[in-house]
Formats: sequence, C-alpha cells, structure tokens
Amino acid sequence: MTMRLLLVRHGLSSFNKELRIQGRSDLSILSEEGVSQAISTGKRLNEVSINHAYSSPLQRAKETTKNILKQQNKEITPIFTNELLEVDLGHWSGLTQEEVESKYPKEYKTWKQEPKSLIMTREGGSSYNPIKELIKQSDYFLKNLIERHSTEVEPTILIVGHNAILRCVILRLLRNPPLGFRRLQLDNASISIINLNSTKENSHEIQIECLNSTTHLTPIIPKKKRSSRLLLVRHGETDWNLEGRFQGQIDIPLNETGKKQARAASEFLKDVPIQKAFSSSMSRPKETGEIILKNHPGIKMELQEDLIEIGHGEWEGKLDSEINEHWPTLLASWKSSPETIRMPQGESIQDVSSRALNCWRKIIKSLKPDETALVVAHDAVNKTILCNLLGLTPADIWMVKQGNGGISIVDITEDPNQPNIISCLNITSHLGGVFDDTASGAL
Repeated sequence: MTMRLLLVRHGLSSFNKELRIQGRSDLSILSEEGVSQAISTGKRLNEVSINHAYSSPLQRAKETTKNILKQQNKEITPIFTNELLEVDLGHWSGLTQEEVESKYPKEYKTWKQEPKSLIMTREGGSSYNPIKELIKQSDYFLKNLIERHSTEVEPTILIVGHNAILRCVILRLLRNPPLGFRRLQLDNASISIINLNSTKENSHEIQIECLNSTTHLTPIIPKKKRSSRLLLVRHGETDWNLEGRFQGQIDIPLNETGKKQARAASEFLKDVPIQKAFSSSMSRPKETGEIILKNHPGIKMELQEDLIEIGHGEWEGKLDSEINEHWPTLLASWKSSPETIRMPQGESIQDVSSRALNCWRKIIKSLKPDETALVVAHDAVNKTILCNLLGLTPADIWMVKQGNGGISIVDITEDPNQPNIISCLNITSHLGGVFDDTASGAL
C-alpha cells in the first residue's frame, strides 16, 4: 500500500510581502497574489483525486486550503489541526527581519545558520527550543496521520502548512539528517510529493517523488540566489528503461520517448540562463544535454567520465527476473540495503558516490557566482549526489526518485560552512501530469 502525501506551503501572505516574521501569529493573511497562487495550485491538482485534506488553522494556510479544494471535483472537508501550526517564534512574530536582526543579532544569526540550536524565552521566563518543539509536533502529526489512514488503499492526502513545519515533516520522514533544515527550500504555494510505501514489517519506505515544484506559478522555478546554480537532469528514456533491463554502462541510446522528454526539458529551461554544461560521456545523457542546449546556442558540452552510470557488471542487459534466477540473495540485498553489495564484476553504490561527488565538487569549483550550469547524468549518479545534498548516505538512494528527463535545481550557498540548497528535486511536470509517470525500470 502506498500513501501519497501532497505537501503545499500556503500562498504569499501579507507578512511575507513585508518581510515580517510570522511564526504562530494569525495577523498575517493571504495577499491577492497569495490567493491567485492558491487557485493556481488547486487547478494544478484538479486532475488528482484527493481523498483527505489537513491544514494548519492559521488564516493564511486555511484560505490556501479552501482555494485548493474548490478546484476538486468532489467535496472534501479539511481537518484543521494544531499539529500543523508554524514554528513558535514568540516575541519575534510581527517584527521585520531587519528589526529582529537589529534587536537580537546573536539569536538571529543562530536562526539563520543553525536553527536547531536557537533558544528563546517565553513571557513567563521559561526557555524553549523552537525547532526541537516543532520536530516533536511533526512526529505527532505523522504518527496520527499514518495510524488514521494505514488501512486505506492508496490514499492521496493534501497537507497544507507553513515553511518550517513542512520542512520538519519532510526531515522526520528522512530520519532527520544533519543540518537538514538548511538544505531544503519550500516556496509559497509549492507542491512537494512524498510516497510512503508499506512494508511487511509494518513500517514505511519513504520516497521523495518531488520537492518544491513551482511550475504552476510565475516564475516557474525559484529565483536564483546570488551564488552559482546547477540544473541536474537525468537522461531521457531508453528502450531498456522501458523494459526494466539493468543497463548500467552499456551505451544504450535514447528512444523516441526519451528524445521527446529531452525536448520538453529544453522547452522548460529555454528562458533559464545557462553558461556551462556538463554530461556523462555516455550517449543517452550526452544526447539529452545536446537537445536541451538547442535553446542555448554556443554552450559547449564538457563530457565527464566520472558521471557515467553505475557498473552492474554481469547484471547488465538482464531483467530483474533473470538476475533473480542466479543471484536471488544479492538482488534482494540490492533492493533493501544497496550499500552492502558490489555487483558481480561491477561497482558498489559507494564507488559511484565517491566518483560522482568528486566530479560534482569540481564542477561547482569551476563556476563563477553568477553562473548556472547544466549537468546531465544517470539515475544512480544523480541519486548519490542528491542523497549527499540532503544529508543522507548512499544507503538511502531508494528514498530519492529520478524520472527520465526530470530536473533538480541546486543553489550553492555563499557561506562554505552552510549546506547547499536543493531548490527543486525531480521536477517532471514538463512531461505531463502532476506525478512522475516516467519508466520505473532498473537503473
């Protein structure tokens, strides 16, 4: 059974526009733009059959929820729960960011750089840690949500909340990676999709299908920050992707669907300034990148051997069923604990991670602060890079989905002591619907 969670941050609010700290203040309301964003999100989700809806009771989230649900073809009564309230920032609420920075410089610096360490004081004099309290709150929400809907068949659940609480929900599902709060970006009215797959052990396997999709809004991707940006793309579909064959380092070309996906990615990125481009040296990502760059003439593709796909060794060219005949235990371990095995005559996922991250870091170092680079690679390669950016390990590659032609956006932070930010992960809306319906075959 798969439980699909649609996480939506509320639309642009009056306090957002004024650069005020909101916290749990309910004085902040949706702006006209925020209402428009909520309606656009609802229209984007009207092709999805939502079974249940949960929302923060604060006005800005409540109105976002109502505007989204108006676009549904059936009536859904949302549950407004305090478990989705925003972080409690006490006496900061209502102040501008400049006022907080001026009055509480040390605390504000902690909030910006290491929010989990922020200690605040309540009116009565007692101290508290806002993020640790919010993490506990997200635990309660997730526990109650899963218990309430665990017996349903394939429920799709809308969750409308705020920046900090939704980030905590995502991070708790990812087992709370280090510095995780600073690794994510959630824009107003953005859509994130997380799948919870039930296991025999009565637990859930987590898969991030996408994070922070703003393709239904204007602009269609988050605004670039002052430092460099990377557009990480998985190559388009091949016949072996479609058949479910382990292709690895066998140089299978794009099929017609894969070329179409590359053209769709090119159209999606046509207005995004790109100064550099890098690709795995294999033909399927190279052709994907060349098609994308048709809308960016003059950009030379630099081929990188360290970005080639994982070497499956003796498994390459085989179906899952064929591998299971000869290596059933090894295949089961690959699916449950990929970090524990090495393919027969092939690589381990740690091997792939080491070379891919080494190449990724070299690419970052080669960029000027104002530059954006296109990087086109493969499923396993992209997953190890994204796991590292999320604070996860190669053991967690199944947590991250990478659709053929999917686009992730990474913004490099100016402070080297801060983690780089995943501004979007696995955007596939340019290929069709809300969900990633690309081939789910072997790597």
